[in-house]
Amino acid sequence: MISAGGYGGVAALMALESACIPLPSEVIMPFAGYLTSIGRFSLPVVALAGAIGCNIGSTIAYWIGATGGRRFVDRFGGWILLDHHDLDQAERFFARFGTAAVLIGRLLPVVRTFIALPAGMARMRQVPFQLYTFVGSFIWCYALAYVGDKLGRRWDSDPRLRAVMHQFHLVVVVVVLAAAGWFVWHKLRRHRA
Repeated sequence: MISAGGYGGVAALMALESACIPLPSEVIMPFAGYLTSIGRFSLPVVALAGAIGCNIGSTIAYWIGATGGRRFVDRFGGWILLDHHDLDQAERFFARFGTAAVLIGRLLPVVRTFIALPAGMARMRQVPFQLYTFVGSFIWCYALAYVGDKLGRRWDSDPRLRAVMHQFHLVVVVVVLAAAGWFVWHKLRRHRA
């Protein structure tokens, strides 16, 4: 989707991630960064596309929080592997840091996906919500894309990197699949409890 959809594909995937759908930005943005290393994308523009997508998805999550909140999680959270534990964690974070939680939360794995819900439940004003979401998301997206870009540039120029990755690629695939399986199993088990 990223390769075929271009900047729009990056924005769409990041919008889904920010709308509380567990698509890891840690996969999306580094791959987009890799595509910058081969000249398909521009690093600042790919980070901008990711941040715009985050704002779109976060706005959806904000309004779900503002209008449905916990009722939405009770009714539909299981479909996207969202439960009260996730919402409680995001609410505690929001309560502790106030509106700055949106900026800080956009820089933290997991919290970043759900921080817009408690912001909506608290009816945070839209201008600071959008601004903090954009700034935090841009930093996050740029950093991940930068890593992908640097690894992509070294892939062909540093044969040691390729050799190491090839030695461990099966291990990496197994670890990623095991982590994804554990995440889904853990969420489903907690949702049924």
